[in-house]
Amino acid sequence: MQSNVARQETQGEIPAKLAQEAEFFDRWAKDNGKLLEPVEPAVLDRYRRPGMLYPKEYCFRMVGALYDKRILDVGCGEGENAMILARLGARVTGLDVSSGAISLAKQRAILNHVADRAKFICAPLTAASLPADFFDVIWIDNLLHHVLDDLEESVRALLEAAKPGALIICIEPVNLNKTLRKIRFLVPVHTEVTPGERPLEKHDLAILRKIIPDLRTTHFHFLGRLRQFVIPNFRYEKAPWWRQRLADGIHAFDRIALSLPVIEQLGGIGILYGHKPVA
Repeated sequence: MQSNVARQETQGEIPAKLAQEAEFFDRWAKDNGKLLEPVEPAVLDRYRRPGMLYPKEYCFRMVGALYDKRILDVGCGEGENAMILARLGARVTGLDVSSGAISLAKQRAILNHVADRAKFICAPLTAASLPADFFDVIWIDNLLHHVLDDLEESVRALLEAAKPGALIICIEPVNLNKTLRKIRFLVPVHTEVTPGERPLEKHDLAILRKIIPDLRTTHFHFLGRLRQFVIPNFRYEKAPWWRQRLADGIHAFDRIALSLPVIEQLGGIGILYGHKPVA
């Protein structure tokens, strides 16, 4: 059935706003395509035994054993997460609106010898023709804050593709404290953003809780923006050991501080997780 998922590689008409975002990521993929290389063994080792200090590690830890799990990688981009998931045993379907990113993801799959375990679809969320009740995990990485105008419709469409009880896990920028967001903009860290995007706010989380009743949130990145001063481009595995330990220390402080009820709202990244209702 996995082959049926990718039967049609480009599906649906792309609205004007999404087309603008697709062009943004197409340009990014064109540049990154010059630097393709297999996933490094150190990266696989890191996510094979994930910790809890960093958002993506936390997500891998929550998903648990990956062998033969069917995972829908929503907003898969150039397939970096899909490669790690597939190399560690999952069967991955990547979904993204950028044809350039999808093309690059397919190249990565061939380069990493996982083309039989990683398939990709270029389509908007609500027009992807995904099979119903199929996936064990819906993995959403920095995508929901791009579709806030259609948040409920988009998430409901994704849940149709999930098995009852499937894990839904999202990595998203959040803004639960407007004053802190203004302060963050004073930190001179360059970030790539598309026009009109913004973090999820309290009313957005309320929409998600209506659809995913057991939704919970774990917060990250109180001081996390500082990590880019410690490890440029955040190539953690290639950084000197002392830079890794310094970055670990920043994130360890974050985990402690953000475990406090009031301070947790100061986190800039939220891991949102819950399950598709069984009935």
